[in-house]
Amino acid sequence: MRAEGTAPAPGATGSTAPAPGATGSTAPAPTLPAAGASAAANPDPATGIRSRFWFWPLVAYLAARAVTLVGVVSADLYTHRGIHHVLDIWDGAWFIRAAEQGWPSHLPMVHGHVAGNTIAFFPVFPLAIRALSDLTPLSPLAAGLLISGVTGLTAVAAVALMVREYAGDDAARRGALLFALFPGTFVFSLAYSEGITITCVALGLVALLRHKWWAAGVLGLLATGTSPIALAFVVSCVWCAGRAVARERDWRSLAAPVLAPLGFTAYMVWLWAHTGVLSAWRLTERGGWKSYPSVAYPVHIVTTFLFDPVAPTETGRILFAGTVVTVVGAVLAIRQRQPAPVLAYGLVAAALAAVAAPVGLRPRFIMLAFPLVVAFGTRVHGRSYRWMVVVSAALLVAMTLLELASTAVFP
Repeated sequence: MRAEGTAPAPGATGSTAPAPGATGSTAPAPTLPAAGASAAANPDPATGIRSRFWFWPLVAYLAARAVTLVGVVSADLYTHRGIHHVLDIWDGAWFIRAAEQGWPSHLPMVHGHVAGNTIAFFPVFPLAIRALSDLTPLSPLAAGLLISGVTGLTAVAAVALMVREYAGDDAARRGALLFALFPGTFVFSLAYSEGITITCVALGLVALLRHKWWAAGVLGLLATGTSPIALAFVVSCVWCAGRAVARERDWRSLAAPVLAPLGFTAYMVWLWAHTGVLSAWRLTERGGWKSYPSVAYPVHIVTTFLFDPVAPTETGRILFAGTVVTVVGAVLAIRQRQPAPVLAYGLVAAALAAVAAPVGLRPRFIMLAFPLVVAFGTRVHGRSYRWMVVVSAALLVAMTLLELASTAVFP
């Protein structure tokens, strides 16, 4: 706020204004701006940027990516394997293969069951990789890493925007900063599709809160064409549309729940036509990755750890910790009274991950249920919050090293 010169009080001594009826008065001395008034009137642009709610979360995100890159380059100096061998791992290698080779027209079989193949990987990310590598000199791997890194940045910004919509700037800053340093965000340094999914869902939730039904539906369509866990967003669309129709007779709201699942539906229908097998995706998940839905799976994870904490494998300990973090995050989100569509997405996304054996609630899938992650940042304050950020950053480094340097635990 710009400082102004102050006028003297009536009758004050030393006043430059003459008393009524006085002769020989002089003109008032010009008032000078108070010290710092010029700076206040012309604020430093850098200071203004740093005060924005999205600034520090994006700085934290970029710092995390830089640390990962430095670590990979440093490791390569000793291993001489090549950076691409370090980064082209896990699901990233399958996304790149889908971009290069497409999806098989027949289910490959090994020993009577479907072998692992690219059908398990939804098309939006691989098609984006193919388009970028065709239009630029980038290799498919470089294109995938670039898309993943950039959409990770947009995901952090979108999460901040979503939190700001219902909790204000300060909460948006804290929640998005914690999200940027959450252990699961190591995948933004690999060729993974989470950045697209989270960006679309977070912006879709903003659209729902603002009653932008068509925008929410299109964003949902892109999200469900990128990851099956984005089907949780359809629940949010149905909730909002149901309320809008019941309360306001807003039939346009039905565009959101109609459009949002079409990404998933279109891929399933295309696979049916392409392979001749209606359940091609489900059979590939079951045969190639031993993945199946099981309500008992999270119960098994918890009871195994509690009865004998030493017995579980590294994966078992990670899944138990992830289950605890998710439950606490759900409690905080409920107590915070997050908007219904935001809370519904977080709870359903976490539930879908929890019952997906052997995936479970590992950091990458907790991250996809991001409303539960940001609840920690928006509910916790002061020193406790700062310690939470430090611990999360340390775990992010540990998870990155574990996933890049070991095959003991898949992301």
